[in-house]
Amino acid sequence: MRVERGWRILAVAALVGLVAPPAAAQAWDDSTTLALIHRGQAARQRSAPDSTLTSYTTRAHGFLFFLAQAGRELTLPPKLIKADELDVEVYWRAPGLHKQVILGWRDGRWLPTDISYHRDHLGIVTNNFGDRIRIGEGDEVKDVVHPLAPDGPAFYAYRLRDSVRVMGREGTLLLHEVEVRPRDPALPLVVGTLSLDATTGDLVRFRFSFTPSAYLDASLEDIAIVLENARIEGRWWLPARQEVEIRRRVTWLDFPARSIIRGRWEIGEYTLNVTLPASVVRGPPIGGLRQPRDTGGHWDRPLAEAVAEVAAPVEQEDLDAVREEIAAIAGDRLLSGLPRARLGATGLSDLVHVNRVQGLAFGAGAAIVLGPGTTLRPAVGLGTSDTRATGGVTLTVDRPATRLEVRAGRRMADLADRPIVSGVVNSLLAQEGGRDLGDWVLRDVAGVAVTRRVATGAELTLETGYERTRSVTTRAAPARGHYRANPALGAGDLGVGRLALRVERARLDRRGSLALTVAGEGGTGDREYGRASLHLDALAPLGPGGLRLTGEAGAGTAQLPGYRSFALGGWGTLPGEPFRAWGGRRMLLGHLEYRLEVPFPGIPLGPFVSTGRTITVAPFVAAGWAGGAMPGLPWRPAPRGRAVAGVGIEWFHQLIRADVGVSLQRGTVGVMVDVGRGWWEIL
Repeated sequence: MRVERGWRILAVAALVGLVAPPAAAQAWDDSTTLALIHRGQAARQRSAPDSTLTSYTTRAHGFLFFLAQAGRELTLPPKLIKADELDVEVYWRAPGLHKQVILGWRDGRWLPTDISYHRDHLGIVTNNFGDRIRIGEGDEVKDVVHPLAPDGPAFYAYRLRDSVRVMGREGTLLLHEVEVRPRDPALPLVVGTLSLDATTGDLVRFRFSFTPSAYLDASLEDIAIVLENARIEGRWWLPARQEVEIRRRVTWLDFPARSIIRGRWEIGEYTLNVTLPASVVRGPPIGGLRQPRDTGGHWDRPLAEAVAEVAAPVEQEDLDAVREEIAAIAGDRLLSGLPRARLGATGLSDLVHVNRVQGLAFGAGAAIVLGPGTTLRPAVGLGTSDTRATGGVTLTVDRPATRLEVRAGRRMADLADRPIVSGVVNSLLAQEGGRDLGDWVLRDVAGVAVTRRVATGAELTLETGYERTRSVTTRAAPARGHYRANPALGAGDLGVGRLALRVERARLDRRGSLALTVAGEGGTGDREYGRASLHLDALAPLGPGGLRLTGEAGAGTAQLPGYRSFALGGWGTLPGEPFRAWGGRRMLLGHLEYRLEVPFPGIPLGPFVSTGRTITVAPFVAAGWAGGAMPGLPWRPAPRGRAVAGVGIEWFHQLIRADVGVSLQRGTVGVMVDVGRGWWEIL
């Protein structure tokens, strides 16, 4: 008999809204909870949900995404590198036959990669992992005891957290939420939550991660898994939805970049009590296609369209909630598989860079994990031309939805709120051609910042502290050409407060995004000032391409310090205009482009990677205005505004961008070549 997927517990709860108030959490391992766990064990150990179910077949449709996340604090949405779409036939027969056959498998690359997945990443979990949990064919996690295995209570403690009543077409169900944690946190075990059917003891949902010793790959930061079952024909709890996220980082360096493997599966269309073909019984647990192949007629639409359907603004809320829930259960126990002490850097330019003030400068840092979510980051740097030491120390405390930073130190900072060039390219331009695209001030700072997530993809930051800023002069000499003078930007001693709201939303397929930052600040001391700013970066699909709008606005009071003034023109703002020729206490800047991918010959870089078969062509117009003169600074007001028009070209999977702009007032041409703007923060 063929049946469609049964109703899903959490979906029904969300739609109907009949969720009972949480019960008070009970003590660990009380008799009520242990009795419930024993019923769950008994239900799990039955050869089938009942003797009338002897076998089934079903289809699983899923996506595997290989993602990269980069940027300070790793809060920016991840970038899609590779996507795989799979269609898998699933077979089960009592007492314990589990087979899968990959019928369809295709992939696409958005950035260069030669990644290949473990075979078990390409299929679903058919039996809630059995009594021993293995991931990555035993290379990532191996033989971890399941909390409902016969020997589970010897390794785990259990606590009944709450009970939830949900209503569906088949009546009302009561689910018990049971927290699970290891008795010995040093052992390779699970931390998570079991959702059990109060009547049968069957496992309905399992949300979990692992203790650090469970990770066999040293680069594993963590693994978060959600297994959700649906009740079929009112009797059998069978797989319905599954999600896994495997996060990795460099083992020896605390660097704001990670890779992510994210899998999403939907399972349905069950056929019950069927005779399985003999060919299915034989062979490996996951058979079928051994590599991606866009089999003719198997897919009814291009991969890009399929990815677009599931690439709505990336909602990390579910898996973030799982990690927060698990962290609360673990208490003061570390869950990351990474070393507790590593070298540290917030970007490549922290390690080595060149500018006209410091010359060739070196830096080093470290990250020392003091406890769950608590990290101490000391850093030190030295400029070879000015022989001035920089560095400092930051203490970060991360809690669910909140981050606290206490910091003190000295750094050489550009006046811009955000980079206008990548650090690597600026160092090359400065050293080889005498083009330093920064205007520098020495900032001694001490303060506290609290960041609170106020909604999905939105966070509010409140910062207060002390700043001493001093002007610095050009000290270095380039290989060719000569440097311009560095402006006097220092403002003495100030007490400063800042409040900023940042919203970041992005689609996995990069066809839509929104980044908005609204900030205000004020200072008192050697001078008193106020300042407000706004930054917008929005991308929306339009026809065969996409329309991108970026804009900045800012205004400051009469005593605005030089290092908080606004400047525009040239590289990063208005290519074709002189670099930072215009500026003052007020500024408006807008950039509008239409992005269109067009065919372009690809250059092979190995058996799996090439430069891509398309380039992105982006004709643009940009305009800026500046007012409020600031005596002593090289930029001046532009009361009539300045405008440029040009075209941008992005190549190598949008990793490299070249812009050619023409000033509509002067007729001069400006050219800039850099890596993609999305990578500037870590370069």
